[in-house]
Amino acid sequence: MFDTVLFPIDQSRQAMETAAVALKLAQQHASTLVLLSVVEPGQDDPTAVAELLQQARARFDEAGVSCQVIEREGKPAFVIGDVADEINADVIVMGTRGIAIESDQQSTAARVIQLAPCPVLVVP
Repeated sequence: MFDTVLFPIDQSRQAMETAAVALKLAQQHASTLVLLSVVEPGQDDPTAVAELLQQARARFDEAGVSCQVIEREGKPAFVIGDVADEINADVIVMGTRGIAIESDQQSTAARVIQLAPCPVLVVP
C-alpha cells in the first residue's frame, strides 16, 4: 500500500519516537524509506541536524531497513511537500511540535497537511 514513506526529521524531542512509527510502517509494507532533513537558514544548527540524521539512519540500519537520505535547505513545510512530490511519496510520517494556541503561526505539520501531495500521518 505504501511503496514510499517519507520521514522528515527535525530537532524536536519526539523525533526519535516518530522514527519508530516510520520504521514500523516501512517494515509492515516493505516500503522504501526516505529520510529527509531540512535545514532552515538562521533557524537550525546544521551540525545538530546532521547528528540527528545519523542517529535515525543508524536506528533504521539496526532494524534491517535501509533508507535513502535527502538533505535540503529551505522552509521545512515547502521543502517537505516538494520532496514528497519529487519522490512520489505515498505517505509522509512526521511529528508535531507544540505551537501555542494563541499564536498566529501554523505548525510545520499543519502546513505540510495543506501542501502535501499525499496523505500525512502526524504522530503526536
